[in-house]
Amino acid sequence: MTSFHYPRLQSLLASAHTKELRGHKQKVLTVGWSSDGKKLGSGSADQTARVWTNIERTSNKDALELKAHTGDVDQLCWDPTHPERLATASLDSSIIMWDVRTADKSRAAPYIRKVQTTGENINLCWSPDGRNIAVGNKEDVVAFIDPRGGGDAKSEKKYIWHTIKNEVEINEISWNFAGDLFFMTTGQGTVRVLEFPGFKPVIDLNAHTANLYCLDFDPKGRYFATGSADALICLWDIEELICLRTFGTLEWPVRTISISHDGELIASGSEDRVIDIASVETGETIHTIQCSAATNSIAWHPNRHLLAYAGDEVSSSRPEGNLRVFGLSDFK
Repeated sequence: MTSFHYPRLQSLLASAHTKELRGHKQKVLTVGWSSDGKKLGSGSADQTARVWTNIERTSNKDALELKAHTGDVDQLCWDPTHPERLATASLDSSIIMWDVRTADKSRAAPYIRKVQTTGENINLCWSPDGRNIAVGNKEDVVAFIDPRGGGDAKSEKKYIWHTIKNEVEINEISWNFAGDLFFMTTGQGTVRVLEFPGFKPVIDLNAHTANLYCLDFDPKGRYFATGSADALICLWDIEELICLRTFGTLEWPVRTISISHDGELIASGSEDRVIDIASVETGETIHTIQCSAATNSIAWHPNRHLLAYAGDEVSSSRPEGNLRVFGLSDFK
């Protein structure tokens, strides 16, 4: 890793601005940036997703509302090969694929495809080549979907080409950047790694002493990080699968983590009313974002030091869900 000049970034982060995006009527559960960084997606307990564009200059009224689910929108992810497409997963036992270009034209945001699944969905990820979507539900079943379809859209089940029924709690799922390994975090504190697309077991990595809730990959392809109910984050060498260091600033179970585009910063959120931003290289905290509630989801921008985050903040005087973007001093 290149030398981390954290005093410089520490100074920039200290002078950064935060922008609040309002529109959701209940708490925001998930956030994510499009592959080109021009759009920010959010999903909420109000059963909708929203897409925000031109974050620096946007009016809250300009957000596109994606409304077709009948349950909480627990997760969203963008097609890594196409900045206009995203998918949402809901407790209504479905995932929906959207094309923002269609939404722009009609303002009604019609979806491309809706696929029914076997349970209430809480996990979602898109393969690096854009050819597969994986969705996990509360029964710990992970289904693999071909987003390209291949037939009559009325035969929705044919889009699901493989399922895995796990005997342990599954909390987050993801492909590595090469797309040849599939990772699942478990309630036993392990990371279950499978070959893809053959699904041959590679390893059950003993990562934590408590439920493992989240993971994220270094965009430079060197590391991945795991967050657990033991309030620790572990940084792993992706080739050797050895722990390089731990981060222990938070006091409550780690709900969400994200590594910045340059691999220099790792942000983490929990029931602590702070978001910790630390140096990946040294483990030192270089900035703290104060929050008024627990954090549900955080996501670094794909090519800038902008951090989107959302949490449980909802009040009677201002019922909108908490969705904010924290950035550097050039963000206004």
